[in-house]
Amino acid sequence: MSTIDVDLLKPDLVLLDFEADDRLDFFRRLAERLKSAGYVKETWLEAILEREKDYPTGLECTAISVALPHVDPIHLLRPYIAIVKPSHPLEFDGMADTGLVNAQLIVNLGVMAHEESQVAVLQAFLGIFIDDEASADIMAQTTPEAMIATVKKYCA
Repeated sequence: MSTIDVDLLKPDLVLLDFEADDRLDFFRRLAERLKSAGYVKETWLEAILEREKDYPTGLECTAISVALPHVDPIHLLRPYIAIVKPSHPLEFDGMADTGLVNAQLIVNLGVMAHEESQVAVLQAFLGIFIDDEASADIMAQTTPEAMIATVKKYCA
């Protein structure tokens, strides 16, 4: 059984060709979207920026560079998973001081669960992204519905 709750994957949270100048602009624009859709509290933006500074989430895999930002559930109104393919790669600091990562895909986890469950979801996505074929398949998707179907395919 998958550790990713695929019911959290919604077309309105699959953002393709997402325009952002840099990481800060990305988080500001995503915060606006998530707040207006009723997913996050006003505290989300500051919390995710602080967490990203303390615990960077960029990851360079062989076929794809990703970022997996997330915050503590206290900043959420309801759970979600946002999958964002920016119009151009965005610079994120790498996990474990691995340098800068130009993220081609950003998966923002809004998981309302215990820390162990959040780690399990992160590990499940990492398992997808270390698979070159799965990564290429995900990056080839051009509609929110196709992106969701593809992610679900690799979660099974």
